[in-house]
Amino acid sequence: MNGEQMRQPAGVILAGGQSTRMGGGDKGLLCLGDRPLLDRVIDRFQPQVCELALNANGNPGRFVEFGLPVVADSIDGFAGPLAGVLAGLDWAALQGHTHIVTAAADTPFFPCDLVPRLLDAAQDKPIALAATPDPKRGMARHPTFGLWPVALKDDLRQALRDGVRKVVQWTDRHGAATAEFSADPFDPFFNVNTPEDMTRAEGLLR
Repeated sequence: MNGEQMRQPAGVILAGGQSTRMGGGDKGLLCLGDRPLLDRVIDRFQPQVCELALNANGNPGRFVEFGLPVVADSIDGFAGPLAGVLAGLDWAALQGHTHIVTAAADTPFFPCDLVPRLLDAAQDKPIALAATPDPKRGMARHPTFGLWPVALKDDLRQALRDGVRKVVQWTDRHGAATAEFSADPFDPFFNVNTPEDMTRAEGLLR
């Protein structure tokens, strides 16, 4: 790994989705236990990065209590996680960072060593994605949890303009590395998509 990659990256929390399976709104503002999901994600993420921002669309004022810069998608029409990654890369470039790591706002139990493990996995690859074992798919990648170089922001911008929406469709072009995490006793990348998922998360929290 070269010297630039060794620098601690900035972090970007992806919260730009439409949350249709939860009935719309901001999943990150829903409470898990006595605290918003987003608050729990910040607590896990902030110690691992040099600076933290939130990717979200609409009125940024609804996130003021969290004290983070809010960066919106520059691609219209809810283009998915890649649009959030691009927003994060554009923000990071203005701050002088060389890399970002992204995490989803609805995944409260992701690993506390996410960032160092992604950095270790990257080696000579420009991108690294988190993954866990899956009984049906083998090693399942979690494309909202990744290490991304600012140097690829214009390449990603063009890919989005060309209609690319699937994360791995773009990352595979660049030979993404995989950081493998244990799924025992449960997958740490479990995310809250539905009311049933929130019930499960309450059980895991206890």
